Amino acid sequence: MIIRVRVIPNAAHSEVMGRVGSIVRVRVAAEAVDGEANDELMEFLAEFFGVKEKYVSILRGEKGKEKTIQIEGRPDHELEEIMDAIP
Repeated sequence: MIIRVRVIPNAAHSEVMGRVGSIVRVRVAAEAVDGEANDELMEFLAEFFGVKEKYVSILRGEKGKEKTIQIEGRPDHELEEIMDAIP
């Protein structure tokens, strides 16, 4: 499954804030320096979707705040159920 994510770095803790249209807003507890926010984002999304971190990858936007993320490791209908639960 491919999702679009808007990353907000330097948060107190990592969390999904919600969705704005098809974009998922995620706060990460890391600075946007040397890829730390990307690493935290991939680790957090893997835990959130219940997959191993190797199944989460950034397809586009590695240096920007809006990213295109691919999530694998579970059937698409299970991933879509998790996405639908995000307000």
